[in-house]
Amino acid sequence: MLVKTFEAVDMSEALRMVKAELGPDAMIISSRKEKKKGLFGFFSKPVVQVTAGLEMKPRQPAQNPYREAPEPQLSAKEMMESSMLAPLARELKELRERVEILSRKETAARAGAAPRAEEPAVKPAVVAPVPEPATDPGTKPIAKQDLEEMKKLLFKTLAAREAGEGAARAEAPAPAAQPKAKSADPGEVKGFGGLRGALRMVVNELHRKGLERGAVRAVMEQLQPEAKRGGTAETIRPFLPQAFKSVIKCAGPLTLKKNGPRIIALVGPTGVGKTTTVAKLAALYSLREGHRAALVTIDNFRVGAVEQLKTYSRIMGVPVEVAATPMELEAAIELHSDKELILIDTAGRSPKDMEKIGELKGFLESRFAIEIHLCLAATTRDRELQEIVERFGVLPISRVIFTKLDESESYGCIVNAHLRTKFPLSFFTTGQRVPEDLEIATAGRLAGLVLGECKQ
Repeated sequence: MLVKTFEAVDMSEALRMVKAELGPDAMIISSRKEKKKGLFGFFSKPVVQVTAGLEMKPRQPAQNPYREAPEPQLSAKEMMESSMLAPLARELKELRERVEILSRKETAARAGAAPRAEEPAVKPAVVAPVPEPATDPGTKPIAKQDLEEMKKLLFKTLAAREAGEGAARAEAPAPAAQPKAKSADPGEVKGFGGLRGALRMVVNELHRKGLERGAVRAVMEQLQPEAKRGGTAETIRPFLPQAFKSVIKCAGPLTLKKNGPRIIALVGPTGVGKTTTVAKLAALYSLREGHRAALVTIDNFRVGAVEQLKTYSRIMGVPVEVAATPMELEAAIELHSDKELILIDTAGRSPKDMEKIGELKGFLESRFAIEIHLCLAATTRDRELQEIVERFGVLPISRVIFTKLDESESYGCIVNAHLRTKFPLSFFTTGQRVPEDLEIATAGRLAGLVLGECKQ
């Protein structure tokens, strides 16, 4: 890792120097403020010292285009068959050599005799020539009948080899008949076997939409009155949107006051789009609704994140502050206490790094009332969403924002995570445009996405 220390009059200038020297991928290792001595020890002025590092990626060795391809390997089945047939192959080879030797001896014994117009009953297979052993003068010529018997034995063995595998399969006992199980839908959810056909079809449909068993049960409880009236799957399905609305709780739009700011911090794993979501919220409530807003970032680990938020602030005309310590965060909030909305962008944290999540908790434990919204991506799997919520649960989370709905094919995970955590849903993001791709979360919108009744 390449490590360098930069000195500037403030944090913004120091970050600009880091980006210019090491690039946007640089990581801030430490930062501190100190007073630099002036002339004869007087006229000292505060400066910021920032230590940054850049991970040097090792070069990958170039692949040799002329490298020979590895020889094909035998499969396990081919190796097994080869090992099973090896003894039989050796036996056949020895038998063919013996027949050939006997044939040559027969020919030598009848040397000088007139050839007989007699063909063997069975034409022998072509075999590779083998060296002829020395002929013993005292060897008794072999009778032709014995030679024919040896040849028949050879061909019989060859035929048995070819038909051996098929005969073994034919003689193998048939597997015992298993009791026929009751037919069921491949997507049937366990625990709902007692439902009659109409409800079971709806249950399986919800399961295929990505809802886990607990979420399916919560939705189905809302459909029980219609089912008791003898409804079919076709008559019950139109009641699904209303059933979703009954179990999904959304926070609604932000309510702002004139006598003090509402302070909201966005937290979550890396890469879920917190910085872009902060900019979208600022644009929605400052540009469209005319509220006074300010931005604060405590993401000092990615140099590019600060510059990105500053770019958005210049476009929207919204002030932005950079805080490197909890004291600086409180000072920034105090500076903009006349605003109606203060949005705080935080650094992404891995759910497996509890130390970093603990540091984030220390930042947000302030004398000011900071409302924490957890950002989650709709493209995340159920098991990972559960782990993220559990790890970030050390923070006082009050709302959940789901991002990247435009990149997801299934939305059942949103319902599952919401019903497990009971945190109200506040916003959905559906793209990168600011502020167009942001919408207030509603149960009807989520139901339409899950059931495929509305497009993204």
